[in-house]
Amino acid sequence: MNNVFRYGLIFLGGIALGAIGAAAVSRGKLDLKPVAADLISRGMDMKDAIMSKMEAVKEDMEDLAAEARQTSEKRKAAKDVQA
Repeated sequence: MNNVFRYGLIFLGGIALGAIGAAAVSRGKLDLKPVAADLISRGMDMKDAIMSKMEAVKEDMEDLAAEARQTSEKRKAAKDVQA
């Protein structure tokens, strides 16, 4: 089976699944509000976790930059003393 045919079948399957979902929602047999609220809350939890990790990385980078500045200043001071 070639890739074009395979991707075409996947695309048609997605359209069919979307149509079935839309029909179920329009008839009121499927209540998506609790599912959507849970999904959004999990997304918010994930965002908070990622932001805390990014904050830790940012603090580490700031510490590293401060240490690099101090080392550079010491090296410049030692060079000035020699000259």
